[in-house]
Amino acid sequence: MSFNMEWYDWIGIVGALLVLFAFYLLQARRVSGTGLVYQLMNLFGALGLLTSLYGKFNVSVFIVQTVWVAISVYGIVRSARSRATPAA
Repeated sequence: MSFNMEWYDWIGIVGALLVLFAFYLLQARRVSGTGLVYQLMNLFGALGLLTSLYGKFNVSVFIVQTVWVAISVYGIVRSARSRATPAA
């Protein structure tokens, strides 16, 4: 068995590790689910997994990761807006 990994495979592995590590940190209560760190880890992880599809496209993974990116961006925007709004 030969492992000929391309650049996009490595980016996909890093992306998967980012998503998994973000989930671990959330479960270990080291990050907040609404925090910027968690959202950015999910965003870049999903983008890495999407990049890995360059080598071998999979529509199911594409759908999941595209939605993951959209939800992460939504969370980042929502957090930014709540920080920008002064507390009454």
